Amino acid sequence: MAIKITNKRTNFANNRPNCLKITKKPQKVNMQTFNIGGLKIKTSAREARSIKKALS
Repeated sequence: MAIKITNKRTNFANNRPNCLKITKKPQKVNMQTFNIGGLKIKTSAREARSIKKALS
């Protein structure tokens, strides 16, 4: 099981169809699972890229 190490949460944006009725639409975080030394870590894609750059 992967360890979740991010504090990001779902963002809510306005959904505007042609009738201009406003409803809230959830925008999910792009979660990625990757391995570091045999340890599975689950973070957002941006944080995963930053971690990989820091380790190399």
